[in-house]
Amino acid sequence: MWEELGISGGTAIIVLIAFYFVVKWAVKNGITEAYEEITGKKK
Repeated sequence: MWEELGISGGTAIIVLIAFYFVVKWAVKNGITEAYEEITGKKK
């Protein structure tokens, strides 16, 4: 599958790990913001 896109296995793994951390960071920020809005106080 990755070879069709011209991406080697190692590169694909690095991209997926980076994507995982970006999503994790974004979700954490979103939850923190929602918590602050709902409760009106900072964590």
